[in-house]
Parts: sequence; C-alpha cells; structure tokens
Amino acid sequence: MSDRHEHSHSHDHTHGHGHRHGLRHRMTHLLAPHSHETADKVDSALESSARGMRALWVSLAVLGVTALAQAAVVAVSGSVALLGDTVHNAADALTALPLGIAFVLGRRAATRRFTYGYGRAEDLAGLVIVLTIAASAAFAGWTAVDRLLDPRPVAHVPVVAVAALVGFAGNEWVARYRIRVGRSIGSAALVADGLHARTDGFTSLAVLLGAGGSALGWQLADPVVGLLITAAIALVLRDAAREVFRRVLDAVDPALVDRAEQALTEVPGVRGVGELRLRWIGHRLRAEVAVVVDGDATVREAHRIAVDAEHALLHAVPRLTAALVHADPEPAPGESDPHLPLAHHIAA
Repeated sequence: MSDRHEHSHSHDHTHGHGHRHGLRHRMTHLLAPHSHETADKVDSALESSARGMRALWVSLAVLGVTALAQAAVVAVSGSVALLGDTVHNAADALTALPLGIAFVLGRRAATRRFTYGYGRAEDLAGLVIVLTIAASAAFAGWTAVDRLLDPRPVAHVPVVAVAALVGFAGNEWVARYRIRVGRSIGSAALVADGLHARTDGFTSLAVLLGAGGSALGWQLADPVVGLLITAAIALVLRDAAREVFRRVLDAVDPALVDRAEQALTEVPGVRGVGELRLRWIGHRLRAEVAVVVDGDATVREAHRIAVDAEHALLHAVPRLTAALVHADPEPAPGESDPHLPLAHHIAA
C-alpha cells in the first residue's frame, strides 16, 4: 500500500476531511491542558507581536529623550564625538518605525496572494535596520574626518561628559530590553536593534574619553574618539547584518533541527525521518517533514501517526507554530520508489 498524507497544524486545510480534522484538532488543543512553553503556543503569535510592539514604543521613548538631551549639549559644546553618538541614538530610535509596521503586518491573516502571511515583513525591517546602522557609521566617520582636518575646541566639557553618561545609561537599558524580548519571541530584527542600542551605549562611554582628552588640552581627542565610534558602529553592523541576512536566507540553528529529529524518532509508528526543513517567517517557525511509516498501514493509521508527529514537534521546537507532515510508506523488497514519477521535476 502506498500512502501519501500531508497535515498542517495551522489554517492550511481548506476543504474536505483535512479541514474537519484540523478544526477538531485545534479545538482539542484549545480545551485540553498542555505543557507548551509560553512562547511555543500557536496562540502566542499575537501575544509575541504585542510584546514586540511594547518593547519598541518603550525603547523609542527612552532613546528619544536621550537623543534630545544629547542634541542640546551638542548645540552648546560643538563636540563631534557627541554629535556622532547623538545621531546614532536618533537613528536607533527611528528604527522602531519599520519594525512597528512589520509587527502590525505580521498580525494580518494569510491571503490567496500572501499564502504564508506577512511575517517576512519583519525580515525587511531588519534590512532597514542594517542600512540605518551603515548610514550612521558613514555619517559619524565623515564628521570625524572633517574635524580632524579642521580641529576646533570643545566647549562645556563637563556637560559633554554628563551627556555621554546619560547616553550610555539609556542605550544599555534599551539594549537589554530589546535583546531580551527579541530572543524571547524569536525576532532577529529586534535582537539586531538591541545590538544597535548596545553599541550606542559603549560609544557614549567613548565620548567620555574625548571629553577627558579635550579637558587636558588635546584638541584632536574629540575627532579621534569619533573615529573609534565609527569603528565600533562598523563592528555591530557586521553582527547585525549576519543575524538578519541569515534569517532572510532561511537559516536556523542546527540544534533546532536535531531537537526536531529526536522528537520525531520517539513518536510511535514513525520508523524513520526523511527530509526535514525549518524556516522562520518573521518570529515564528514552520516545519516541513517526511516520516516513514509501516507500508501496510491504513490511511487512518498513517494520518494518526502524522498528527502525533506534528504534536511532538509543537512540544519540542520553541516558537514552532505550524508543521506539514508527509507520511511515506516503508519500502518493500522489490518495490519501486513511489516518488519516481517526480524525479525529472526535481532534477529540473
């Protein structure tokens, strides 16, 4: 017997038996107690978006106040190092806008055109953040070089030092908050934004060095520190770009794949695990997997095994909200590969 079965935990069933069973399965999950972690539940998709939005608006307010305070000091002191830090803080605050739009879009239901929903808008927001970091690095570097070529004294050095400390405190708080929430909900873009804020915090401390050098009479201390800030921004740009581009290219932590395979091998009736794929859509994971079942199993038995396999994946893999399970019959001696008619399509 050759059995082919595909099952999805999300709203992928659109008609027939699959739809009726999918509805019953979801109602069972809703009414029966389960031990999923908070971030692992299907219903946490909306909750995680709300947490992301809350993190954005809180950090936007904190960074906005920080940037305004620093801008006032820049106006009276003329510190190019503090100017670079202020611009970076302002840019970091503004990255809340594309991320906020992405979180709102991610809540929209899938359509016939966008059949996977709008979760990938979050990855586009991550690209915007990377470009913003790159632009702030270029501006800070250009300003520092200009001041090296045309040195000018820094006024109100003690006030500049206080503004630098304020910048560090505000950015480090925001960085911890964004990174914690981003990792909790699985948002690479929010983690990248947190790394952005952390760099701002350390560059604020670097401004203190420039202020100290200026207080000692070294006029080039301020632009030199400005160049150091540019280098620090470039380092965080590398880390943020790697995080975001991996997500865009559907990279996942190999440990998640190992965890999924281990969970599937423990499902009664699963005699082997074939192709297994995981991908992020925004801050949610989807899985596609082929499992090997008894070749003499009935369609109902194969369906039950597929449901059990999906259930095991939802428990085992954090932030997994949908799984498509395909049941392959265990090959019998002398039997041809049932997928042979597809070979020429795969080769093409």
